[in-house]
Amino acid sequence: MPAPTLHLRTFEASDATAFRELNEAWIKQYFGLEEHDHEILGDPIGFIIRPGGHIFMACAEGQAIGCCALIVVRPGVYEVAKMAVTEEYRGRGVGRKLLVYVIEQARALDATLLTLATNSTLANAIHLYESLGFQHLPPEPSPYARADVFMELPLV
Repeated sequence: MPAPTLHLRTFEASDATAFRELNEAWIKQYFGLEEHDHEILGDPIGFIIRPGGHIFMACAEGQAIGCCALIVVRPGVYEVAKMAVTEEYRGRGVGRKLLVYVIEQARALDATLLTLATNSTLANAIHLYESLGFQHLPPEPSPYARADVFMELPLV
C-alpha cells in the first residue's frame, strides 16, 4: 500500500483517548500494561504536558493513526516515549515520518539529547531508531519491566 497523506501536529486535549488507545494496542499486543503505562496513558496532560513535555500526533483521513511523546528528563533532555502507529498503517513509513518530525520538534525546543527505552523484541522499532542515529547505551534503571534496550541521540 502507498504511504498515506499524513498531517503531523501537536497534541490537543481531545487527543487523549486516541493517545491512550494507540499505545494500549501495541503494548497489549507485545507485552502487558504496567503501572507506569496506566499512569501516563490515563493522564497524558498531567504526566507529560504539564511538566514541560510534548505529544505529537500523526493523522490520516481525519483520524489519529500514530503518536509520540517527548517527556522531560532534565533541562535540554527528553525521553522519546509512547510512540505508536496503528497496525493498519505500520510498514508504510508513518513511524519514520513521525519520529523525524519529533526529532525536528526537539531541536526547535533546544533539546541537546534524546533518550529512549524499548524492548529487544521490537526489532523494527530498534532499526528505525538506529537508522536515525540513535546509539545503544548500557542497561539502566527503568520504570518498565519490559525495557531492555536503551538508546540516545545527541542533538548538538
